[in-house]
Amino acid sequence: MPFRFSPLSIPEVILIEPKIFSDERGIFFENFKVSNFTDNGIDTKFLQDNFSQSTKNVIRGLHFQIPPKAQAKLVSALKGEILDIAVDIRKNSLTYGKWISQILSENNHKSLYIPEGFAHGFCVLSEKASVLYKVSQEFSSEHERGINWCDSDLKIPWSIEKPIISKKDSVLPFLKNIDSYF
Repeated sequence: MPFRFSPLSIPEVILIEPKIFSDERGIFFENFKVSNFTDNGIDTKFLQDNFSQSTKNVIRGLHFQIPPKAQAKLVSALKGEILDIAVDIRKNSLTYGKWISQILSENNHKSLYIPEGFAHGFCVLSEKASVLYKVSQEFSSEHERGINWCDSDLKIPWSIEKPIISKKDSVLPFLKNIDSYF
């Protein structure tokens, strides 16, 4: 099988590690294969690919979309290294308000599957990072929401000293102040 699927401490969030083929020419690996994903419980139809490039200390997030445009995501770092974060915002979940973090990089080639009902964000640990993520719904500004990256109840250790935040992300509400959509 070209992938190893590892449910994390919030089991709906899954770390995906590809089998890497290496020789004198370089490396090759499959990053997504619908049959393997479906066989491992990820039966998500992805409708859009997003790409971002950011510099060191940038934090993007924590973002999500509400139903009926809620998004599952498959996140990969193509260049550089990021600390990727998924926060459970499903009000009736036993892990509500808990979060998962994973280092994704061009060196480890790991991806993170984040289902609907989670806010997502990342910070750039390398000088630059290029991130590609598949999403299960097209972007909809009408359904776009977020949680403030520095929510003191979440206590996410972002691993950077001087974060660079967009104006839009800096005024997002805290988790305790958002409506429950999931």
